[in-house]
Amino acid sequence: MNTISIIGSGGMAAAIAGRTAKAGYTVEVISRDPAKAQTLADQLAGGAMIGEYGAVPAGNIVILAVPYASAARVVADYGKALDGKIIIDISNPISSDVTGLVTPGGSSGAQEIAKCVPASAHVVKAFNTLFGHVLARTVALDAFIAADDPQAKARVSTFLERLGLRPFDVGGLQMAQTLEALGLMLIGVAKNGAGSWNIAFNVDLG
Repeated sequence: MNTISIIGSGGMAAAIAGRTAKAGYTVEVISRDPAKAQTLADQLAGGAMIGEYGAVPAGNIVILAVPYASAARVVADYGKALDGKIIIDISNPISSDVTGLVTPGGSSGAQEIAKCVPASAHVVKAFNTLFGHVLARTVALDAFIAADDPQAKARVSTFLERLGLRPFDVGGLQMAQTLEALGLMLIGVAKNGAGSWNIAFNVDLG
């Protein structure tokens, strides 16, 4: 678990990569655009490495940090290269007008992605209830995870703890539907009730 692979080079990829590097992991940055991957890697402490898009990722944990609309294509590009990997889906499958989710009824983005990965891979939903700019600068945050495989869930929980986050297990992968709705709700709160994007959900244990 010393290497974490991140597919993507956008804001969330950068926020997660930054915390991951600071936690002492080796970060492998992967992008269809090698120049973007190099730019992100150069911003990280600890000497991040550049991975080849479509090749077997170096890390056993692979963070799929791409928009939901691109996720199925990315997973298809990798195919069997994801055998045995833990794949963290961070996406929120939100409509362009930000009024709802675009996934089929009774399913989630994570569940749809899980249909496309090799049978030996395990999809874990995480990070989708955090804004990238908040994740990049705030130490103590709550992170919710959903997955079917107990070992994959435990390894991701350990990873999140090392990033300074407090993981909360919400159940099996079917609960990704609720987490994605929560991601949509967070955007709604930021736009309407809070009037600020500098927010995050927090579990108060009393």
